Amino acid sequence: MALPFDLRSLGVFLAVVDQGGFSAAARSLHLAQSAVSQTIANLEHRLDLTLFHRHERRIGLTAEGEALVEHARDLLARAEAAELAMRELHGLVKGELRIGIPSMLGSYYFPPLLMGFKERHPGIRLTVVEAGARRLQRMIAAGELDLGVVIDDGESRHLTRQPLAREEMVVCVPREHPFAGRDRVTPEAFFAEPLVLFQDGYFHREFIDALARDTGASANVAFESNLIPLTKAIVRQGYGITTFLRRVVEEPELAAVPFDPPAWLALSLAWKEGAYLSRAEQAFVEFALENR
Repeated sequence: MALPFDLRSLGVFLAVVDQGGFSAAARSLHLAQSAVSQTIANLEHRLDLTLFHRHERRIGLTAEGEALVEHARDLLARAEAAELAMRELHGLVKGELRIGIPSMLGSYYFPPLLMGFKERHPGIRLTVVEAGARRLQRMIAAGELDLGVVIDDGESRHLTRQPLAREEMVVCVPREHPFAGRDRVTPEAFFAEPLVLFQDGYFHREFIDALARDTGASANVAFESNLIPLTKAIVRQGYGITTFLRRVVEEPELAAVPFDPPAWLALSLAWKEGAYLSRAEQAFVEFALENR
């Protein structure tokens, strides 16, 4: 059965939607405006539907046009994935691998993993994006990142995930602080101290906010900073304490003290649900799971 549209016409249709008009779409596609207009007219004729409201200098999607947008994006994404899969049958791989890593892990967990992968696959270009955990989840879901490390919780259930690591969150204090000599620190004692915290959107802050809700305490926020070296400097100078993954605290002037009870985070490597993984992406997933 002949379809009433082809991928090219759907691409032109989405260009008009995304660019907000026929002229802008024509410029983005390097086509004449008349060619864009004719493609849309032919598409509407084959579908026997009106996709755009046409005003003097403005256009708007009809209800039928709105319904087509999601299907068109899905079909073009699937076509791109199919093309990539066919190219890889001839030995080609995706040239760039885009990986998202939460800031706390970027400097303390992933460098050896990334360097090891690069040594095994020198032809693959790696682009690493550091951001808050929730922003990374949105970027993965939107296709802006191929893979990313996420906190394995209810907020990430819409992604495909592979367990990667289980890391302990500990209280970080200067060596001369009274907590440094303890075996455990209760949440209540922690919240009684001035705190140095990340801003909203980072799993560090979400961990603190959830701990405060569970204990009925209020955080005494002395400083907010997303910069780990600055946070450490503030703690070393005695202006507040914080919490980090245990491996982040490993330096002579700082002490890592477990919470009572201990607090653990499950980290997973994630990608968009239903997304096609290129050979490069599959290779990174396998390498990460081998070396976790």
